[in-house]
Amino acid sequence: MKVAFFSTKKYDKDFFEQTNEKFDHELTFFETALNAHTASLAQGYEAVCVFVNDDLNKKTLEKLAGYGIKLIALRCAGFNNVDLEAAAENDITSVRVPAYSPQAVAEHAVALILTLNRKTHKAYNRVRENNFSLDKLTGFNLYGKTVGVIGTGIIGICFAKIMLGFGCKVLAFDIKPSDELKDLGVKYVAIDELLKEADIISLHCPLNEQTHHLMDADAFNKMKDGAMLINTGRGALIDTTAVVEALKKEKLGYLGIDVYEQESGLFFNDRSETINKDDDFLRLMSFPNVLITGHQGFFTREALEQIAQVTLQNLSDFENGNELENEVPA
Repeated sequence: MKVAFFSTKKYDKDFFEQTNEKFDHELTFFETALNAHTASLAQGYEAVCVFVNDDLNKKTLEKLAGYGIKLIALRCAGFNNVDLEAAAENDITSVRVPAYSPQAVAEHAVALILTLNRKTHKAYNRVRENNFSLDKLTGFNLYGKTVGVIGTGIIGICFAKIMLGFGCKVLAFDIKPSDELKDLGVKYVAIDELLKEADIISLHCPLNEQTHHLMDADAFNKMKDGAMLINTGRGALIDTTAVVEALKKEKLGYLGIDVYEQESGLFFNDRSETINKDDDFLRLMSFPNVLITGHQGFFTREALEQIAQVTLQNLSDFENGNELENEVPA
């Protein structure tokens, strides 16, 4: 199958080309993101492979359909960047990688918690300057703390299990509770109770109309003073303006994010020699109790191998007319 890959980096090409030896698809890699302006690059291809910040809105999809594209292969779990209704109208099928390495993202969420709490990033910089003072590096024990997990899909389950291992009390909220977590002692509660009781809240839910700006000013007001918020899901789960205000008022004690509401065009690129004009992002970076990573939660060898394997299998299944296990319903 002839496939145009968008928003690619060297690691994408390396892992996909290696895995493709077993599939023999014809792959072309473009560094540019896919949107209505770059859709013309898909001419002559049968499918496009896209990532989290490619913009597959109605206009983009109409152009892709005009070029004969029949399949969108998302090499990620989320699909909020695809207008599924418009895709269906243009007879374009979408497939995804629903569970490439849930442990990778869950472990990164824990890394954010531990770094924010024990301030290891600050200690590292001090020691490199021969400063061995412990002043202002005080943390807290995770043992015995209440952790709230919003969204208990595969990643949320992995995260909850890790926090249980730390000896935390775990509360959860999801429209479809996990029997596995219930059996392990996780208590499902209403979201308002979770916000009120949790010392640490971690977001693992998909982004949709119901969860957009889930963490808004009202949610922050309901949270425990000084609580920690972690987001390794999608940036728009958090209202950026509201979280800045919560930090300014010291209502929110810590913020750790691997995703950002306006990350498109910012993350996944070296911008060290450019001026960042995103005022909200700059405000976040100014807080000493905020830790930001550039959407690297998925970024492990195991995850990249699984992403390539599942994506290429999705392409083969579509090409051969097989059942599409990972199809995204319209």
